[in-house]
Amino acid sequence: MKLEGLHHITAITGDAPRNLDFYVRVLGLRLVKKTVNQDQPFVYHLFYGDEDGSPGHDLTFVDYPGALPGRAGAGMVHTIAVRVAGPAALDYWAQRLGGEGVTVERSGATLRFADPEGLRIELMVEDVGDEPLMAVSDVPAEHALQGFAGVRAFSARPERSATLLEEALAFRPLGGDRWVARGKHRGSWVAYDTPPALPGSQSAGTVHHVAWAATEADQLTWRERVIAAGGVPTPVIDRHYFHSVYFREPSGVLFELATMGPGFTVDEPLEHLGERLSLPPLLEGRRAEIERTLAPLPTPARVGAA
Repeated sequence: MKLEGLHHITAITGDAPRNLDFYVRVLGLRLVKKTVNQDQPFVYHLFYGDEDGSPGHDLTFVDYPGALPGRAGAGMVHTIAVRVAGPAALDYWAQRLGGEGVTVERSGATLRFADPEGLRIELMVEDVGDEPLMAVSDVPAEHALQGFAGVRAFSARPERSATLLEEALAFRPLGGDRWVARGKHRGSWVAYDTPPALPGSQSAGTVHHVAWAATEADQLTWRERVIAAGGVPTPVIDRHYFHSVYFREPSGVLFELATMGPGFTVDEPLEHLGERLSLPPLLEGRRAEIERTLAPLPTPARVGAA
């Protein structure tokens, strides 16, 4: 029984229109779901990913309009690592991002930058054989973003997380305070770095949680293993597009175990993902109230899509 790497990563934005423009127009991802935070249904929850909205390249943002900039600290993810095909792709992204006024830092097989609200992203060449998860856009296919490589978090004592990662979640240590979850089809890693002196502040430009991909059949077994390792997971929560279990690992990072189905086509056809406000059944009866509250968001043009 193995986890299939990262399922999705959820962060916070204070400016949904700018966020939408950056991740769709600039980074070439597809808006695969425009919905609301199911726990706070009067704020947007935007999902970006590959053409099919696949687990493994699903970056999501909850929008709190006007939220002040946050700061990653101990127990928080500070960088999202995304795969690209090779050095030529890094050259392409250095030029494309630079043309948008984004400061980039090139170091070997890695290109680092921040989104408009300060969320750190690194594009990296990582030859692991996983299927590329790419969206159709004006970004040439050979340079498109291909899915999550992993996440980097801050921890003063990463060794405290080792038992849960290795024994409960079947991660494999890679050395250098880095562990990988690799299943039959995909894998992703989590790495820990020394935290800054200042404490973290959860707000715009920070990661809220990271979700690891589990099968529906295995989810309850994973939950039981987390409990046996001393974790305190939530019950299984139905998120309509997947089922979720949340808990904090010993370094403080909020983890989720999310199932790989039913997926985003449960309420929209694949060719029209993200074009309308989607609501889970428990909120559909409040659609008129929710739509009156939310500021309208444009449907982004899909340059390069058929």
